[in-house]
Amino acid sequence: MNVEEKIAGEIVLSHTPNETLKKWREEFLITKSELAREMNVSLSMISDYESGRRQSPGVSTIKKFVSAMVRIETNHGGRILRRYKSGVPYDALIDLRDYDRDINLKTIINKIKGTSVSRADTDRYVRGYTIVNGVKAILSFSYSEYSLLYGWSSQRVIFFTDVKMGRSPMIAIRVHPLKPAAVVYVKADRVDELAIRLSEIENIPLITTEMSTDEISMLISNIR
Repeated sequence: MNVEEKIAGEIVLSHTPNETLKKWREEFLITKSELAREMNVSLSMISDYESGRRQSPGVSTIKKFVSAMVRIETNHGGRILRRYKSGVPYDALIDLRDYDRDINLKTIINKIKGTSVSRADTDRYVRGYTIVNGVKAILSFSYSEYSLLYGWSSQRVIFFTDVKMGRSPMIAIRVHPLKPAAVVYVKADRVDELAIRLSEIENIPLITTEMSTDEISMLISNIR
């Protein structure tokens, strides 16, 4: 089942389809005005459906609603859609993208104003990135879900947020057979010597950045 089918099915089966429709519009960060323009309908029509003043939409209308929301989200960059399509637990995944060509890791490091904190070699190429909440990922991911962090290729940069000392992410990487091309800690409190040592043993560059995840996504999602 794709994302559009999932959303449409949830609206159709909901006891309060108007509230579910509103929930998904807000989940995609779409305004009522944007949705009305994309569907070529009046703003009042969208408001009436969401408030329940208008009779619940039929299946064909729901499909139009969902298709319009997906088109808008895609034009916004598709970040939220990628999170749902990845299969990774949604509350832990912040962003995930695969590139259509090799990208030099040093280019990404420069974009995010990163600092390498280990002696692992940064002269390598990557095919994508994943941004994940470090605490939620370590505590809640199953073995198979952890593998989903790698998308189409393990040759990627994995960004971890909410890092205190940095031990847990590197320990998890150490024991898992799949290895990323590089690891970035986002606004880490500090980086423990053990994390640095594991980075060097595995020859996986460990990098820190003070940029926010929104800034990172914007800068490297369509890197050239």
